[in-house]
Amino acid sequence: MGKRELVVEGVVINDDSDVFTIAEIGHNHQGDMDKCKAMFRAAKECGCTAVKLQKRDNKALYTQAMYEEPYNSENAYAPTYGEHREHLEFNEEQYKELLAYAKELGLIFFATAFDIPSADLLERVGVPCYKIASGDLRTIPLIQHVARFGKPMFISTGGGAMEDVERMYEAVAPINDQICILQCTSGYPPPFEELNIRVIETYRNAFPDAVIGFSSHDNGIAMPLLAYMLGARVVEKHFTLNRAWKGTDQAFSLEPPGMRRVVRDLQRARIALGDGVKRAYESETKPIMKMAKKLVAARDLPAGRVLTEADIAFKSPADPGSLPPYLIGDFIGQTLTAPLAKDANLTFEAIERAASVA
Repeated sequence: MGKRELVVEGVVINDDSDVFTIAEIGHNHQGDMDKCKAMFRAAKECGCTAVKLQKRDNKALYTQAMYEEPYNSENAYAPTYGEHREHLEFNEEQYKELLAYAKELGLIFFATAFDIPSADLLERVGVPCYKIASGDLRTIPLIQHVARFGKPMFISTGGGAMEDVERMYEAVAPINDQICILQCTSGYPPPFEELNIRVIETYRNAFPDAVIGFSSHDNGIAMPLLAYMLGARVVEKHFTLNRAWKGTDQAFSLEPPGMRRVVRDLQRARIALGDGVKRAYESETKPIMKMAKKLVAARDLPAGRVLTEADIAFKSPADPGSLPPYLIGDFIGQTLTAPLAKDANLTFEAIERAASVA
């Protein structure tokens, strides 16, 4: 594996690549396979590289008390929290179906594994990579379990301190060096002053062999561009078809028009940055000729006239062969060898010093 590079199903992620854009569907599909597939199609149309769900084995994940706790939220699908969560889960066969559907569309499909049974299910299904949620940054046994699958891992770091990130990296890197560390602030959505996107630079310096990315929980489209400029090459944004749908993540998720702009602008940013060498481009020739100025006679001038500043004007267009205003000093005090009509181009041939200039 090259330095700071990941390859997921043939897609290369490194400093020179386009951003690997993940449409985080989570449970915005509401437990409905048709809605989920519609979201896959929409993500593909937006130009996303990947789509992602979340997989939980709820009885393994939650205490019995939390599983049985009454859930009275407006987003509830069942009277208890555990039953609510079960409503939103897809089973192994459904995951296989979704993986096949994503392949048909040309999308990379994977999921967050919230527990070891879920990780094992995803491995049986054959996902090409894994996400570890921010809440599991300290769940080292789970992260190491997933690392042993030997596939790329996208690890979110919301709610953590640098020591938590370092602990995770030291635990995982010896097992699996295919790591992307995502800066994330786990508010839903967080205030902008807590996004701390400069942590991307901190991560790049601290983990020179890891791809760095940004899991953006804000509800706008501009922050991924900042992340890209600071060195993020993976961007995850929550995605939905309708922010008014029931569900805790819907309100801050991007709908297709927003996601399309995120992908478009990230692709443009890579191209627009260029190589840093200042040069003129062919596309500029006509506009610059029209706007730029040349040296011309300010009035009708007779032969033998010793030119003064008042005899010379700067006018557009700067047609081919005309002389730029910065050469005015070469004409002041020189004698015209032939008359010049008003607005005629000044040329070195028209002054006595022409021979010495040539």
